[in-house]
Amino acid sequence: MDAATSTRVDAWVWAVRMAKTRSAATTACKAGHVQVNGERAKPAQPVHVGDEVRVRGPESERTVRVARILSKRVGAVVAAECFVDLTPPAPPREEVAAAVQRERGAGRPTKRERRELERLRGR
Repeated sequence: MDAATSTRVDAWVWAVRMAKTRSAATTACKAGHVQVNGERAKPAQPVHVGDEVRVRGPESERTVRVARILSKRVGAVVAAECFVDLTPPAPPREEVAAAVQRERGAGRPTKRERRELERLRGR
């Protein structure tokens, strides 16, 4: 592996598979979606072992601590060993009531049935 003491933050984010492509990692840095130790990171900012990297993605935000420096993309198993995930667990999903299904061919609901459906849905 690479014995360097630091590497570019965009290359590291890409190497540990937090971004699909190197250009996506660079774009995320330029857009301010990547922070190193609480500060916005430019793509060429060096990242060292022990730094805290926060990456905001499309669905969620991940916070990790750098455990090993990588500059080349590696397999998922090796990449998982290169950081310590500090992201808090996602809150549990709320139970959603099952949608009421009408029989096929039953036609349009009557006003009474529609009001019952709205009451069930909490509207």
